[in-house]
Amino acid sequence: MEEVSKENPAVKLRAFRAIDEPKTCELFVKGHEYVLTSIGVTKVSSSKNEWTINPSVFVLTVESLNGKIVYGGARVHVAGGTQPLPIEQAVGMLDSKIYKLVLEYNKSGTGELCGLWHSREIMSYGIGSIFLIRAAVAISNTIGIQSLFALCAPYTIKPGESVGMEFETSVGNNGTFYYPKLDLIATAMILKDVPTLSKASEEDKAAIISIRKKPKVNRIEELRMKKIAIHYDLEIPHLEKWDLMESISNANNAIFR
Repeated sequence: MEEVSKENPAVKLRAFRAIDEPKTCELFVKGHEYVLTSIGVTKVSSSKNEWTINPSVFVLTVESLNGKIVYGGARVHVAGGTQPLPIEQAVGMLDSKIYKLVLEYNKSGTGELCGLWHSREIMSYGIGSIFLIRAAVAISNTIGIQSLFALCAPYTIKPGESVGMEFETSVGNNGTFYYPKLDLIATAMILKDVPTLSKASEEDKAAIISIRKKPKVNRIEELRMKKIAIHYDLEIPHLEKWDLMESISNANNAIFR
């Protein structure tokens, strides 16, 4: 994979609905699979990649400026699509209470931040964690959902808390599960107030609100004394075709629970 320029590092961070860009989704899948394989994970609940044709999935990608290389990404799944949420698929057999919990939050629209990954080319810039997570929270508000689940690896707990996520201790072993394999621990978390972000840090809340107000903007971001230009393009194309109320209704009537 082509390196990000060390002299003038710059990437594009954009959002789109999965069903609108099958080719970009394919690049996302290949990159994510490569990263998972590198840490010994060969099978996860979404490994069949049905999400690529799920009308309730929104994708974030970190790309080269010409759009030919995908360096990382994340997804926001809205409850009520053509699949259960990934957290339901991942831990439902271990603790069925997750289904009732998702249904409760979905009364006002809920979803899940998942599939977060980044290649080594952007690892040191923080894009694969905090900047992608902020962007996911920003588009969740645009989509209209009020809450956002996540099944966090240890390294994403802190940035999750920074954007206002809380531990969901009512499921699993006080919120934890052995996932995606027995020597790895995942923690259930939830952002309960996507619009207001009452528990987010001031810095993250300000950054997310700024992105909401200007979803298409170029910014120099800095983390650990390293700067990178991020060309944000978070205006989701064809959003007028999206119907949150339909997804909420579908989730309430779902037959897969």
